[in-house]
Formats: sequence, C-alpha cells, structure tokens
Amino acid sequence: MARVKLEMPESYPFKTELTVRITDINYGGHLGNADMLALIHEARVRFLASFGYSEVNVEGYGTIMLDSVIVYKAQAFAGDVLEIEVAAGDFSRIGCDIFYRLTNKEAGAEVALAKTGVSIFDYKNQKRISPPEAFVKKLGD
Repeated sequence: MARVKLEMPESYPFKTELTVRITDINYGGHLGNADMLALIHEARVRFLASFGYSEVNVEGYGTIMLDSVIVYKAQAFAGDVLEIEVAAGDFSRIGCDIFYRLTNKEAGAEVALAKTGVSIFDYKNQKRISPPEAFVKKLGD
C-alpha cells in the first residue's frame, strides 16, 4: 500500500498547545481522526490570529478549505498535551498550504504531520481569489 508523503517545512514560526479531551477519543481508545482535524482547525485559527487574521477576515476576505492530509506517527490519549507547530508555504495564485507538526509534549513523540490547503475566498462574489500580497508577506516570511 502506498503511503501519503508530506514535504514539511524546516521551521515553524508559530506554536500552540492543545490538550486531548476525553470527547476526542474514539472506540480504539485514542485520538480519533475527525477529532485530529478539529485540533488542527483550532491551531490554524490561533495561527491566523497571531497575524491579526481570522478565517472570515483575511484582508477583507474569507478562507475556504481545499484539501487536508494527515499522516499519523503515534497514538495520542485523553489528557495528552500536544504541541502544535504551524507554518504556511507553497503560496500560489489560488491559495497556500498550512503545515502542522503535532508532538506529545511530555513524551516528545511526534504524533502527526498534517497539511491543509487553504484558498482566499470572496464570499460576496462566491469565488476564489489570489491571496492578498499583505497576507503572503506576513505568513510567507
């Protein structure tokens, strides 16, 4: 079986911590994949906020998800504190990728690597637009 491979950035300008909640645990007794995506979403919101943005206001426009990839490396359990490092890259005319490295803070084990493709979206006109220059400059540095 071919596995998905992610090329990750060398550095991450942002880091946050989230605790795995009991409601994030699936029937296998570990962090579920839908809940992993929710943790990544929270990290992305915090990342954007660190630049003065939100998912509904990036230089006057919103964002819309294009894709997501998660590569699991280890299990995470209720009560685990995850350090989530975040970086943006691969800017193009339709958006950019946001990368995530999740590590168990206490054990130091890498839990997952992830990427979400994000486009800037003009909700008024219902179309994707090129990322504003100020956005690229702030997140791309």
